[in-house]
Amino acid sequence: MNEKLFLRNPEETELGKKIIQKGILLIHQIGFEAFTFKKLAVEIGTTEAGIYRYFENKHLLLIYIVDWYWGWQEYRLLFHTNNVLKPETKLKKAIALLSYPVVDDVSTPYINETLLYDIVMSEGAKSYLTRNVTEYNEAKLFKPYKDFCGRIADIIKEFNPKYKFPRSLASTIIEMSHSQCFYMKNLPSLTDFGNSKDNKKIASFLEEMVFATIKVV
Repeated sequence: MNEKLFLRNPEETELGKKIIQKGILLIHQIGFEAFTFKKLAVEIGTTEAGIYRYFENKHLLLIYIVDWYWGWQEYRLLFHTNNVLKPETKLKKAIALLSYPVVDDVSTPYINETLLYDIVMSEGAKSYLTRNVTEYNEAKLFKPYKDFCGRIADIIKEFNPKYKFPRSLASTIIEMSHSQCFYMKNLPSLTDFGNSKDNKKIASFLEEMVFATIKVV
């Protein structure tokens, strides 16, 4: 994790881990706008000042957990495609990882990946939709997201080396997977999936769109 995100590494102490754990739970429960360090301190049973010793503000905490998610997703992508030779299969696996519901990883007890996925889907864009985006980008605070996007772009180039827009398509796949999942759950009339709650349909839609776009002619 980028050390510029925090004042003290939260993974090095029990209090730091509680800040991450309860921060995810509280943001998921009440939303990022209503979330404050004062409310988080009450949940943890500590002081607001204690939380400020780890994070300068709540926005950097949001970027931290979103970055953690993208690093975890990159690991999953590498794990699921490690021995796969066909780029078409790799790309389908990437789309599935983005489209299907996330199951909590018990190996990280202080992070609930299921809830974190919901936060990234509904609140993740707020990490970079800020007036400080240029400053944060120069500090490489969005590197995990960009690295994950780059992994997908590399698979696209592997499938069709002549395709001109691999990074643009990669970021589109990521954002569309989230928006379609969000619409299906909250604004079903904006999708063709209604209230089906069938994420396989979203994956099929993305596969159809992507492979029609990058097909070799």
